[in-house]
Amino acid sequence: MPRIVNGPLRRALIVENPHKELDQLLIEGGMEVVRIDKTPDEDELIRLLGEHKSQILFKRSQVPVTRRVLESAPDLLVVQLCAIGDDSVDKGAAAELGVMVFNDPVSNGRSVVELVVGHLVGLSRRLYESYDQGRAGVWDKSSTDRFEIQGKVLGIYGLGNIGRAVAKVAEALGMKVRFFDSRALAREVGVEMGWEAAPSPEALFAGADIVTVHLSATDVAGQSNRSRLNRELLFLLGSERPESSPRLFINLSRGFLHSAEDLLDAIHAGRVRRAAVDVFPKEPGKNGPGWENPYAHEPRIATTPHIGAATQEAQPRIARRVAQTQLDLSNHGAVRDCVFSPRTRISMSEDHQSGRAVLFVVHATTRGTKKALDDAIYEAGADNLRSAHDDLEPWGVAVDVSLLDRPLSEPQLAAIVEHTTRLTGDPNAVRLVRQVVA
Repeated sequence: MPRIVNGPLRRALIVENPHKELDQLLIEGGMEVVRIDKTPDEDELIRLLGEHKSQILFKRSQVPVTRRVLESAPDLLVVQLCAIGDDSVDKGAAAELGVMVFNDPVSNGRSVVELVVGHLVGLSRRLYESYDQGRAGVWDKSSTDRFEIQGKVLGIYGLGNIGRAVAKVAEALGMKVRFFDSRALAREVGVEMGWEAAPSPEALFAGADIVTVHLSATDVAGQSNRSRLNRELLFLLGSERPESSPRLFINLSRGFLHSAEDLLDAIHAGRVRRAAVDVFPKEPGKNGPGWENPYAHEPRIATTPHIGAATQEAQPRIARRVAQTQLDLSNHGAVRDCVFSPRTRISMSEDHQSGRAVLFVVHATTRGTKKALDDAIYEAGADNLRSAHDDLEPWGVAVDVSLLDRPLSEPQLAAIVEHTTRLTGDPNAVRLVRQVVA
């Protein structure tokens, strides 16, 4: 059954300990907030969502939001990720059930970029190993495998917000920038910035002294990037560069992009001299002992516990952005940072006072659905003053936001579902209908 909601979103559940400024901002915006300090498992999350009838779930990257969770939470309308990564949510199930999923693609960028720069210097000068040796009483002042980064070629795999920021800093440090990105717009932007576009991932790795990876969970076609960096690709690093190339590898992006075994093989074979990883195929849900580090016995691989965004500055920035994202969605039907269509921005807030209501509908891309929606508004006697429509491919759903001259009654909102089902023959054509009255 589609979800029909009349009015702003009021009930929020917060898990995984995002910054506590989030709570205050939501409360000031009129929401009821429940924060759970522990990290719930699937059964506990289902219980909490049901007990509190939560409409918005705020979380970071650990707690899985599975199909079972989504199907068990009829009040849930939104999953807001307080992070960039969206692979902890079953996005296919969310789209099918009309649950919108949002992330924050910008707020932690600076923190991640600075950690990349730290690893660039730390790996190239063997700082991590020297630290351990010094504490063990070993004096190693040799220049073996110690390099300057000035003049070296930095390969950036994935030229999104963070990739571009890394490129700018690398240029300022005197490095040459190459990149690979499968998206046409990203390639165009990179070339306009004066960076060299590699024709393939293989060419990127072969022609770079250092590779840093900034890939999302899925590629431009919506296919998973799991195991994208295989053994053969890692073994190509620096193969077209001089023998003195540092051959460094940095992954602060996704833990499933490569296996620990493949990276260890590349290190042991000398094809990668040093590496730094901040993400892992298996990460614990809480701080403390008990985690098994797959690189624990390899000093040439520096590891950090997924701290790319863990700074005093980034976490409140994330809290402020995601709070505003959800308050705008709640009060105006505005959309930004939706993982189904990251570049989509829809807002009626500037015109809201010229109308009486904003109608927000998530529906299938089934032929005739859009027409059925427009017909239902017409039959209700309302004028559609302005509307925005976006197909969220490849997820098979679309978002319509319409500014109406008057609110629709509860029966008229239900009639949207009935009319659309009748015209399209698809009982799941409409997944969510929500109205916000000015």
